[in-house]
Amino acid sequence: MENEKEIKALFKLIDDPDEEVYNTISSRLLNYGSPIIPDLENLWENTLEETTLERIELMIYKLRIQDLRESIINWKNSEDPSLFEGALLIAQFQHPEIAIDNLRHQMEKIRRNIWLELNNYLTPLEQANVLRNILFNYYQIKGSEVNYEKPDEFLISAPLLYKKGNAFSNTILYAELCHQLEIQAAYINIPKQCIIAFYAPNLEAHETHQNEQEYIQFYVEGTTGHPFSQKDLDQYFTRSNIEPKNIYYKQLSNVRILKKHLMELAKCFNSPILQYKQKDLIALANLLEA
Repeated sequence: MENEKEIKALFKLIDDPDEEVYNTISSRLLNYGSPIIPDLENLWENTLEETTLERIELMIYKLRIQDLRESIINWKNSEDPSLFEGALLIAQFQHPEIAIDNLRHQMEKIRRNIWLELNNYLTPLEQANVLRNILFNYYQIKGSEVNYEKPDEFLISAPLLYKKGNAFSNTILYAELCHQLEIQAAYINIPKQCIIAFYAPNLEAHETHQNEQEYIQFYVEGTTGHPFSQKDLDQYFTRSNIEPKNIYYKQLSNVRILKKHLMELAKCFNSPILQYKQKDLIALANLLEA
């Protein structure tokens, strides 16, 4: 009851012209956390003054960032952080009200359709062909050029709901499906690329190998699912003046993939009016330091 009285009193002072007073009010409200968001939204609907509306919007945003920060820390510290669940958290940064259960349902439908086409006798290349056929032919998911003016295309919701994602969202979808279907394939550390490596069946999962490249049979470009060879990758290194290193063939952990994803998404918010989002995304990415 006391809390309700204080919250109502603080709400009445949100439009105080004194910035110092407002900052104190804001700090007190932020301590109450996300449960007060519905009340703030109701206040927003009943407010006409533009400056006050902006203050309420910013406060709601800060409360959601607080929650997201906590969720990302919990995700990182979980026993086996799921790439898909991490990607869902990033989607909520851009669209806090997104229907997460619907995304999970869409993912499960795709996983099941691919699983029905797989069997224990398929070679890795045949498995990759099944994935490509289901994702990019049956579901008609498209790949688009990375465009930092289109942040939504970085989100896992892009291929799942709108059938069009960029290299980052499509590759995360592809890598997660490989994991769920127990296919020997993983997102690797190629500079400036989103690449999935397919491994020989005799590679022991979770083992560290001095030269993982020896076990790679071919690569898949995650945006479209097209396979390519070591020779093609070597030509990319030559064209790009990149010296090949063993570390480029290392499998990226889900934490590293999510950090890379957050840093790329941050580049979408370069304009002065949106730089607060860029700073928050970088701060979230820094939570994922090894």
